[in-house]
Order: sequence, then C-alpha cells, then structure tokens
Amino acid sequence: MKILSKLILVIFCVQLIGCEDDDYKSIPTEVILTAEEREEYSGGEATVFNATQEAFGFFASTLTQNEQSDFGIGNSFFRQSWVSAPASTTARDGLGPFFNANNCSSCHFKDGRGRPPAFDGQLGRGLLLRLSLAGSHPNGSAFSDPIYGNQLQDNAILGQVIKGKYNITYQTISETLADGTVVELQKPLYQINTLGYGSLASGMLVSPRIANQIIGLGLLEAVSENTILGFATTNNSNGISGKANYVYDVESNSQKLGRFGWKANQPSIRQQVAGAFSGDMGITTSIFPNENAPPSVDLSAIPNGGSPEISNSNFDKVVLYSSSLAVPARRNVSDQNVLKGKKTFNDIQCASCHVPRMQTGNTYSIAALRDQIIRPYTDMLLHDMGNELSDNTPDFLATGNEWRTQPLWGIGLINTVNGHTNLLHDGRARNVIEAILWHSGEAQNSKIKFKQLSTNDRNNLLSFIDSL
Repeated sequence: MKILSKLILVIFCVQLIGCEDDDYKSIPTEVILTAEEREEYSGGEATVFNATQEAFGFFASTLTQNEQSDFGIGNSFFRQSWVSAPASTTARDGLGPFFNANNCSSCHFKDGRGRPPAFDGQLGRGLLLRLSLAGSHPNGSAFSDPIYGNQLQDNAILGQVIKGKYNITYQTISETLADGTVVELQKPLYQINTLGYGSLASGMLVSPRIANQIIGLGLLEAVSENTILGFATTNNSNGISGKANYVYDVESNSQKLGRFGWKANQPSIRQQVAGAFSGDMGITTSIFPNENAPPSVDLSAIPNGGSPEISNSNFDKVVLYSSSLAVPARRNVSDQNVLKGKKTFNDIQCASCHVPRMQTGNTYSIAALRDQIIRPYTDMLLHDMGNELSDNTPDFLATGNEWRTQPLWGIGLINTVNGHTNLLHDGRARNVIEAILWHSGEAQNSKIKFKQLSTNDRNNLLSFIDSL
C-alpha cells in the first residue's frame, strides 16, 4: 500500500512538473532592453541634469572661471533689450533702424525655440521671412531684393516707415494612420503686405525661418569636418543621401562647410550670431558693419550706436555664451517603453539622418568641449525632404527641397521651456507626429513605416523622442 501511494505521488509530481513546463513554454518571454552606458549624457561632460523651464540656460560646468565670467556677460547682452541711439546705455544702443526684435531672447526665449505668431501682427516670437531672387553672387550667396534686402524686418525705430508686414493662412491636409487615427496637418501660406517702400522684385522667393533652441552649438561646431563628411558616405543607402553645404565665410573670405541654420548656410557660430545681430536687430558688428535699409532711407540722418554698434569684446562674449550652453540630460533612458521606442526609431531608419552618437574633435577653441561623446541626433547634412516642405529657395548648395537634419536633443523639453511644441523650419508642425508626417523625399520610406506602426509602437516611439 505504501509502495502504491508513493508511486501515485511520483506520477502526480511528474505530471504537475510537466504541466508547469508546458505552461511556461507557452508564455512569451519579453526581452529586457538596456540603455547604453552614459546614454543620458547627451552633451558629454557638457550635460546638465535639469528638466525645468530653465533647462536650456546653463553653461557647460567644465568651463574655466574666465569663460564662466564671459558667459555671464554674454548672457546679459543676449537677454537685455537694445534701444535706439543715442541713449545713456551706450553699450546697448543702435537698435535698427529696421529690426524684427530688440533682443536675442525675444526669439530664443530662455535660449529656446520660437514659434509662429499667434495672431496677425504679433511681433518678436521667432519667425522671420528671408527674401531672395534666383541666381547667386560669385561667393555663392543668393541675390536679395534691391529694396528690402534679404530679410523682411517688420519693425522700425521711431520716425521710420516699417518695411512691411505679413500674415499667415493655413491649408488643411489629412493623413490617416494604420490604426485609423486621422491627423490634420496645417500648411502655411504667407502673404506680405503693407510694404513701405514699393513693390517686391518680380520672382521674389520667400523662406520662413523659425528661431531654434541654441543648446549644444559649440559641441556641434567642435565635431570635425571629416566626421560630418563621413556621414555623407555611410548614410548613402536606401534612398538616403546626405549632402554637405559649402558656404561663404566672411572673415576668411573663403568657402567653408556649412553647419548652422536650417539649410546649413552658416559656417560658424560667430557668423550666425553676427548675422542675427545684423538682420534681426539692426546691430552692426565688425563682421557685418553695414546697416540694412532701403536705398531711399538716408542713414546719415539716423543716429547709430557706434561703428560697430557692439564692440568686438562684447560680441565675443555673446559668441562664447551661444557656444557653451549645456545640453539637458536624457530622461527615462532605462524605461522599457522608451527603449522599445528607440529600437523602433532605428528600425524605421530615422537614425540614418538623425545620427545618435558622435565625438567632438580635440582642437576646438573651448577646451571643455573637446573629445566629448555627444548624442545630438543629427548628421549636420542636407537632405531632400520633398516638395511639401520645400521653400523653393536655393541657399548656397542647398536646393529648395533640402534642409539640414535638425538635432533632436532637447526636443522633449521645448514645451516645458517655451510653452509650445511647434516644430520644423516654419513651426507648421504642432507636435512630433505632425513633424514626422511632413517628412517626404529621402524620408518617405520612414514616414510610410511610421504610419504603419501599431498604436503601442507609435506611443513608444513618441516616448523615446520625448526623452531626448
């Protein structure tokens, strides 16, 4: 009897174990994904762990004491308003006579990203209109309007007639995702009006440009030219072919690799900053010493703030400030949904252009930014983004359809810092989904794959992008 009982017990145990094994085998095992080492350090040692409204405004902590001091002075010139001359604040007078904003932070609020005006006539929120004509100068730059120049300034100092205004209307375009979600896109249409000095030239090309967040610019400038050109070779597959823009460098009177601006039309942070002082605020520098005004305006009768209106010393401090803003750290890098989204980002080939990882060179002028492993999610190259995003405006080697790959670091904090989620070169996309759906041209296949994602996979992808 005891033997029989033991036998029954053994059979029961074997059956029980067998059932447990079968049940275990029928349960799918989920692969646990892991983040890369130091993946949260988007800016290498120039990373700041802050996700508040001030996230874009910190200096790289490894700057020298002198650089930190200059950063503070540059910050002051960046944020405080300029006034028309003459004024008691002699270091900050010379605004205009024609301008879009009276300080840098009007467009780059808290060092962040601008947006289109919320209503007709709203000024200084970070959208401007570039003007050009077909053809180019010997240095490769485009011809500008003979009266209005290369930018429509929609404000002027007291006593001067404003160059002009513009308004925006929107055309609605619908996209349907695989799960049935319908996304309404808005295509902006621009109309320039209230012109103060006559008609625009026939055949005028108009390109809207939004002010970008300015974190990590020095790190991008510190990446070697060979590294950037290497991306042009490695991503030349599956219909994706990055192209370098070569642009005119004023100070060296030569062509150099374009790195900054929506079409990579500026070779350096110095020239980018000088161009903004000149075009956006009407402040002269030693790089751009001439005022922007229609030929009929007598500049000799308008007081200026000196020649140049910002001294070289103060200008250099603004350049250092713009070069050394730290990059906010990634959030939730080990979250499984974020990591799944990262895998999807790679699987649908977003990383072909938005290159995740690169290293800065060892010769950059700011030692703190040398030899850093950074994760900007850009290749700094031009790509054909299709007809719908085209501004039809050539810019050196860039065609109307081509745009520089926008760095994605900090994208998840734009709403926190700036209170909106407008994206792309003209702010037409109101969120990340809309921005992706505007991709075409070289990104057409990635867009199609994005539209085919399940709801869960799409949400994971958005969580990953939001973590950047």
